[in-house]
Amino acid sequence: IEFSMAAMTSIASSRMKTLRVISVLPSATEMLCFLGGRHMLVGKSHEDNYPPDLGDIPIVTGQRTSYTTPQDVDRQVSASLSSGQSLYTLDEDRIRELRPDVILTQDICSVCAIDLVTVQRLAMSLDPRPEIISLDPMNLGDVLHNLVQIGNAVGLEREAAAAVGNLKARIAHARSTAEKAVSASGGLRPNVAFVEWPSPLYVGGHWTPQLLRLAGATHPLNPAPSDDEGAGKSFAVEMRALVDSAPDCLIVAPCGLDLATTRKEVKQCLQKETLWFELDAVRADRVALADGDAMFNRPANGGESVLSDEGE
Repeated sequence: IEFSMAAMTSIASSRMKTLRVISVLPSATEMLCFLGGRHMLVGKSHEDNYPPDLGDIPIVTGQRTSYTTPQDVDRQVSASLSSGQSLYTLDEDRIRELRPDVILTQDICSVCAIDLVTVQRLAMSLDPRPEIISLDPMNLGDVLHNLVQIGNAVGLEREAAAAVGNLKARIAHARSTAEKAVSASGGLRPNVAFVEWPSPLYVGGHWTPQLLRLAGATHPLNPAPSDDEGAGKSFAVEMRALVDSAPDCLIVAPCGLDLATTRKEVKQCLQKETLWFELDAVRADRVALADGDAMFNRPANGGESVLSDEGE
């Protein structure tokens, strides 16, 4: 009986133990903190900037590229990928010291963050071996499911369920508002072009066209098939294709760039293109610049807020 009680106490103690979590993905960090798991975070990505109170958390990733111009970044990325080299680095020694129970990562984009294979290779050599949670959202529903994945992994199941329920309600409200606006306009939806990189020109993909559709717009260059589906991945288009798509308005929110840098690159890249000024949206001053890093490119729980903003 004494042995059984001791065993039960040990099990209960292990369940009460605060898990040690490393996130190498900014959106995963944001989600973990959103669920109330900030105290579990022992390591973060070099790109983590939200929540703003993460300054004391050790950085365990780095990058091999440096931001100069959009064109040069594209060249650096293409060169690294063609040579089979990761764009990012892992501080393996620091990660071993931090002894994580869980590592949050991704496998959707080798350009956006450290790749899954590199994380798995390191985890296999750790003792004890951490659980790896890979987030790979293709649409808004997947983003909500990512909250559940994280909640299940760190013992915040109830918090995740409550958060997802609240977010779904807010999304439904924004969707209903957009549907009423579309109905009032006789079924007409504004044609929106979402620019995810200025040079070469990339259009938005995955959950972004879906957000536009839910907000009552269309995104012809890379459309979402339905309200519940994301589009294909982002891809490059010629400026002529953008002009020919005749967008009513433009949203420029480059991946990973803040608003100040976006303003600069619009002037340095897009406004130097003669065809840019053939766009009716430009002539009518219907061009919106946004912080892509905070609002669109990072698939976290802020998506529903963006949906509300778009609908308005």
